[in-house]
Amino acid sequence: MFSGIVEEAATVVALKKEQENLHITMTCSFVNELKIDQSVAHNGVCLTVVSKTNDTYTVTAIKETLDRTNLGLLQIGSKVNLERSMLMNGRLDGHIVQGHVDQTAVCKAIEETDGSWYYTFEYKFDAEKAKHGYLTVDKGSITVNGVSLTVCNPTRNSFQVAIIPYTHEHTNFHQIKVGSIVNLEFDIIGKYVSRLALL
Repeated sequence: MFSGIVEEAATVVALKKEQENLHITMTCSFVNELKIDQSVAHNGVCLTVVSKTNDTYTVTAIKETLDRTNLGLLQIGSKVNLERSMLMNGRLDGHIVQGHVDQTAVCKAIEETDGSWYYTFEYKFDAEKAKHGYLTVDKGSITVNGVSLTVCNPTRNSFQVAIIPYTHEHTNFHQIKVGSIVNLEFDIIGKYVSRLALL
């Protein structure tokens, strides 16, 4: 379980395709604290550390993950938002994030406003999934590339988020451009409420 508070944007240093799997090797400041079998969120995707060196570590994304997320679009030098699993003895600064990406979205607009940025994202709307909580609501929570954010100006298939300078600099939001594909995880509480409403 995660909170959507990104610790660091890691740098991809190697990519290796093996059948339908993709081995992603990265470097970050806390490599020496990671352990084999540890779960870490990568752009919001919960992946397991499978190997490490003194300077790098590797995770493996399977076909299901590559089909549903933006990890298959990574290149050498790409920045990936990292979050280690949540400690249960501290504050929940973001919201409850599972690390199970629901789908991707496309950045449609970026507007800079006096030191902050408004990003507009559009996703494929599915009426059946929406009944089960796969949607956004004004002032609700959304996870974009693993970052816990507050929704503003939602429509049937789009929403905006406001990004402060700290988030812009310390996550991969500074690399997102119009046309970039991002990972979305809709709010798990909204999914449970929607499910209960259907019973």
